[in-house]
Amino acid sequence: MRNLITDIPGLRVGHAGDGKLGSGATAVVFDRAVVASVDVRGGGPGTRETALLDPAQTVDGIDAIVLSGGSAFGLDAASGVQAYLREQGRGFAVREARVPIVPGAILFDLLSGGDKNWGRYPPYREFGYDAAKSAGSDCALGSVGAGLGATTVNLKGGIGSASAMTRDGIMVGAIVAVNAAGSVTVGDGPHFWAAPFEQNAEFGGRGLPSAFSADALALRSKGQPRQATTLAIVATDAILTKAQAKRLAVMAQSGMSRAIYPVHTPLDGDIVFAAAMGAKPLPDPLLSMSELGMVAANVLARAIARGVYEATALAFAGALPSWRDKFKV
Repeated sequence: MRNLITDIPGLRVGHAGDGKLGSGATAVVFDRAVVASVDVRGGGPGTRETALLDPAQTVDGIDAIVLSGGSAFGLDAASGVQAYLREQGRGFAVREARVPIVPGAILFDLLSGGDKNWGRYPPYREFGYDAAKSAGSDCALGSVGAGLGATTVNLKGGIGSASAMTRDGIMVGAIVAVNAAGSVTVGDGPHFWAAPFEQNAEFGGRGLPSAFSADALALRSKGQPRQATTLAIVATDAILTKAQAKRLAVMAQSGMSRAIYPVHTPLDGDIVFAAAMGAKPLPDPLLSMSELGMVAANVLARAIARGVYEATALAFAGALPSWRDKFKV
C-alpha cells in the first residue's frame, strides 16, 4: 500500500494545470462504470452532474469524477474528461450513442495569484482532458492539479490522499483538494487538527499541542463568500448499492470535521463523492458498512492534513507560505 487512493484497484488519478495561471484540475478515472453518490455540506457549492448521483435517479454508473480550480469556469474541466473518455468508447449507452458520465466540483482560486487573463475561453476543458489522459497509479500530492491554487486561511493548501483497510479486508481511500475557509492547523502552530488519526508520521508526526489556547479556538476564516471549498472523493473496493454509496459519503464528511476548523461554513462548498469499485461483498450490510464509513472518515481527515503538509507555496508576490516553509521541514 502506498497510502494513496490509487491503492484501490480499478481507478487512476491524473493532474494537469498551469503554474503561471496558478490553477488546474484533477481527474479520477474508473476502469469501468462504477456506483457512486455524493454528499454536499458547504454553503457555496459549484457542481456538475451531482443530481444524477441521488439514489433515486436512473444512472447506475459513472466513468470519472473531476475536481477543478477556477470557480465556475472550472466546470469546463468535466467536458475535457468527457471528451477523453468518448475517444475511448466509454459512456452510458443509448442505442448506438455513448455519453460518458463525469460528475465534478470546483473550488475558488481566482484570487490566489497568477495570470487569470486567459482570453475568451478558460483553459479548464484542456486541463480536464490532459488530467484524464495522464491518469495512472502514481498520484502526486501538494500543489498539483486542482490543488495548485488551493489555500487555507493561513497556509497553502493542496491535494492530499490516504488509504486504509477495514477489519473485513475492505479497502478505502480518499483524495482531496484542500481549499478551506478555515484552518487545517491549530492556531499558528505546526500541529494538525487531524493529528489523532495520523499514521506513520505521514504529516510530520507532531501530534496535538498540550492545550488549546483561546486564540486557537477562535474563528479564523478567509471571510469572503465563494473563496473556499474542500473537494473530496472516497473510493472503496466494496460492492455497494447507490444508497450505500450515499451513506458512505455522508459518514466520510466527518473526516472534514476532524481536520478543518471551522468547516461546512456558508463560505465553503464542501463536497464528498463516494465511489464503489464493486469487487468485494460486505460481510455484514450494517456493521461492515458502519466500519467502512468510520474508516473513510479517518482516511479523509488524514488526506486533508497531507494536502497541506505536502503543499509548496506559489511563486507569486503575497502568496501564502506552505507548512514546510513556515515550520522549516
